Formats: sequence, structure tokens, C-alpha cells
Amino acid sequence: MNPVPDLIAAQRRFFATHRTLDTGFRRDSLRKLGAGILAAEGEILEALKSDLGKPAFESWGSEIGPVLREISFASRKLSSWAKPRRVPTPLLMFPGRSVVRPEPYGVCAILAPWNYPVHLTLMPLASALAAGNCAVIKSSELAPATARILASLVARTFDPGHVAVVEGDAETASALMREKWDYIFFSGSTSVGRLVMAAAAKNLTPLTLELGGKCPVIVDEDADIGVAARRVAWGKFYNAGQTCVAPDYALVADGVKDRFVASLREEVTSFFGSDPSSSPDYARIVNARHFARLSALMREGHAVVGGETREALRYIAPTVLDGVPRDGALMRDEIFGPLLPVIPFRNLDEAVAFVNSMPRPLTLYFFSSSGGKKRKVLREIRSGGAVMNDAIIHMANPRLPFGGSGSSGFGRYHGRAGFDAFSQSRSVLFRPFRPDFKFRYPPYKLPLKWLKKLF
Repeated sequence: MNPVPDLIAAQRRFFATHRTLDTGFRRDSLRKLGAGILAAEGEILEALKSDLGKPAFESWGSEIGPVLREISFASRKLSSWAKPRRVPTPLLMFPGRSVVRPEPYGVCAILAPWNYPVHLTLMPLASALAAGNCAVIKSSELAPATARILASLVARTFDPGHVAVVEGDAETASALMREKWDYIFFSGSTSVGRLVMAAAAKNLTPLTLELGGKCPVIVDEDADIGVAARRVAWGKFYNAGQTCVAPDYALVADGVKDRFVASLREEVTSFFGSDPSSSPDYARIVNARHFARLSALMREGHAVVGGETREALRYIAPTVLDGVPRDGALMRDEIFGPLLPVIPFRNLDEAVAFVNSMPRPLTLYFFSSSGGKKRKVLREIRSGGAVMNDAIIHMANPRLPFGGSGSSGFGRYHGRAGFDAFSQSRSVLFRPFRPDFKFRYPPYKLPLKWLKKLF
């Protein structure tokens, strides 16, 4: 028996009470979500350790902390975000008053992935609540311990008519997509994103797609190679590379490539010791299927750093690969693991052309000391976001809208952008009964030149 239709019906009844339109109710919902997270903090950390081998520092810094900050930020800004906005009214409509009202969509579906199962579930939920929606969440079955904690947290915190979690596998997700929603928010792979978009199209449902993509790093010869290597290694091997904005491959200027690889080797040892498998600060691959996929990809290149694997532990060492064929699967597919291909380039134009020959990335990383080169890269390469001289840390700023471009997705969230994503802008024109100018009605007597002036 499929419980989803009954759940959607219950949420439509809840939304029809208009309780979620009140900003006080929305703020209280955010407060309850934050309190629920804090109450379950220990359970969440244990679940993330079980599912992904995440160290507590990474789990708090990338999962719990960002969501709590998002809740706090949205709570403080909610009144101004939700306030109807007055806009100018053209002379042709005088006297009149024009207003844009941000209003909730209604009942939303949030489909979350496994790699950051708390962050990528509760961050969009916070935006949905702030905008005044009801929500049904589909958590990932690939992070089962975290999915159970999230289901329990939501059940303890919210009326299921307001927020509910649905657990299950891909068939459950397919069943959800066969229903009619008012809005869909999906985070996950590009291939599944296409299926979600096709399902949404049947009901003309608006949606946000936060997808993956091969995020390039370009390291120019004038970069500080030591700092660049340290930041790339941190961004790449955080969560064992299972991050949608992780550096996917590094294009490195010919003259500094060897130095960059040597610095990467030093940084990996500095971070995780001589044997990263024994480090408490290094995560694990999510399951056996992804372990096998990554192990196969690794064979396309020569490991100059790392390369060790232990199937029983789902462990793949932080690995840097040289001699990677540019037309192989390693450079065609999103890696989503701790493998970093390093490819030399002769000049910046060659690097730019290479990135532009690939699908548009979620994020672009460029390391250089030259302002002119930064402007060139930003001007000539399209991407969802970009970071100059660092990696992945841009996601921590709630004032930077986050999202993709092209095959890496569309739509934006985080902070105000998240509120806007889950709101529809309703345009309203207020007019009085008098005066009622006759020139607009037939028979038309106003000279055309005067009509043109009014416009």
C-alpha cells in the first residue's frame, strides 16, 4: 500500500488552514527544527560515523553547523524577506499601487542524497519552512542510520501534515515522483535529475535541481603552490571526496606540475599521517558498489600519491593520478571519491578551452596571483559558482546563492536565495474605481502619439 497520496492529502489540508502564512508560525517552526537538531546531535554524529565513517569534526562542520546557521539566519531575516515589496507603477496605470508578494507554493517534495544526508536534507527544509510551505522529505536509503535519525527527529518535532519523512529505496522515490506536487527540490546526480525533471514536466511542477558535475581546478604558474596544494587536498579529500563541489580534476601549469604533486603528497601526509586508513579524520566510501566503481576508475591512471585500497573497510586512500587519458571514464564521469587526476597545460587559453569542452561545472576553482587572469577565467568559463584561491568553502556563506549551471543543475538556495526558491512572486496591482479615464476604451479617440508618450 502506498501511503504517499494520504500524506499529501493531509499536508494539503494543513496548508489550507493558512497557518503557515503567519511569519510567527514559520519562525517557531525553524526554532523547533533547530532545537530538534541540537537534541539529537549525538545520535546524528554516530549515524554519520556509521554510514560514511565521518569524523565528528567534519560531521559538525559540514552537516550540523551549516544547518543551524541557516536556521538562525533565516529566523533573523524572515520578516524582511516575507514582507510584500512595493514597486513603481507606470503612468499608464495612474492612480495605482504595484506590489510583489512572496507566497509559499504549498506542498513540496524534498529528495535528498546520501553524501551529506543531514545538510542536504535539512538545509532545503529550513528554506521551505521559512517560505511557509509544507514538505515531504525522501531521505537516502544509502545512508540508512542517518535516514532513521532524521525520520525520528522530524516525527518528534512536526505535525506530519506539516513536515514528514518517507523512507525507502529508488522505487519509493519513483512513487513520490508520480504524485502531483506544488514544488520539487532535488539534490543528486545529473542522471537522476533528468528523471526527476521529466516527472515534474508531466504536471508542469516547478523545481530546483542541485546536481553534480566535474568541478575543475586550474592552478596557474603564478599561484602560491604550497597553499594551493593544501587547499585543494583539503577540499578534495574532505568526506573522502564524496562532495558535489569537490575538486574533480586539476589542470596545472606545466612548469609547476611536479612541485604541485609533491606538495599534495606532503599535505596528505600532514593531514592523515603515513597511513590514512588509521586516521580518525578520514572518511570511508559509502558502500561496496561505489568502492568497486572507484577502484575501476583508478586503473585509468598512475597513482603518484596514495592508490591503496581495502575493500573490507570501504577504504580508498587519498590518491593523486598522473597519466590520465583525457577521453577515459575518469575524465568523462563525475568521480565522487578520493581520486584527483592531475593534467598539465601549456598556457591559460588551453586550460580554459579544456574546461569549456566539458559540461558546465557546479563550481570552478582557480589559483593565481593575477587579477587579470582571474577576470579572464571568470569571463570565459561558465559555471554555477566560482572560488578564487580556495576550494569548497564558498558554501559556508549564506549570502552567496548556491546552485549549478547547465547539466550541474539550476535554481539557487542558501539564505535569501533559498527563501526565494520556495516562494512564488505574486504580482498585485491595486486600482481605485475613480478616476476612470475614458481614452482606454473604444471608440478610441486619443491620438496615437499621446498613447506613445504614456508608454
